[in-house]
Amino acid sequence: MKRFIFIIAYLVSNASFADEHELFVEQSQAAIIEFSTALKGSLMAAMQSGGPVGAINVCNQIAPVIANDLSKKYGLEIARTSLKTRNPKNQPSAWEKEVLNQFEIRKKQGENISTLSFDESMTRGDRHEMLMMKAIPTGELCLTCHGTNISEPVQTKLNQLYPEDKATGFELGDIRGAFTIRKIVAY
Repeated sequence: MKRFIFIIAYLVSNASFADEHELFVEQSQAAIIEFSTALKGSLMAAMQSGGPVGAINVCNQIAPVIANDLSKKYGLEIARTSLKTRNPKNQPSAWEKEVLNQFEIRKKQGENISTLSFDESMTRGDRHEMLMMKAIPTGELCLTCHGTNISEPVQTKLNQLYPEDKATGFELGDIRGAFTIRKIVAY
């Protein structure tokens, strides 16, 4: 009888985790769209008003605020990372690095960057962790600060803000990085 109760509890728990994970993925997708839209809008406005040097401040100062605000709004940890980071605070975890490498493999196999995403759920002890990543394609706007032909004023500002910058040399259509979402539920 105890074994039967354990099996029922296990099945109910797994169904609950599956529902929770599905909701997490939906919320994560909404948060990513909102983050991407807000960031791109802020970058375009900064480019128009202050040029590329002014746009650097968007990624440096405004992007973390957007991520923080959306993290609070959705109850998630929202960030960006890359295999070639500009800001040392955005270094990928081991899990994120593995997913980013898988994105590169999937891209080489012909998958469209704009559809590359991965989500996973795991339970460790009394914690249930849900993770999701969505690739960020390198667009034309990105090349101004992340490409191979960066103007001297932009490079000077980048060197000033990010002396350990590794986020250059990208070409149109490369994977610039990824949005990364995390939620931990303690039981």
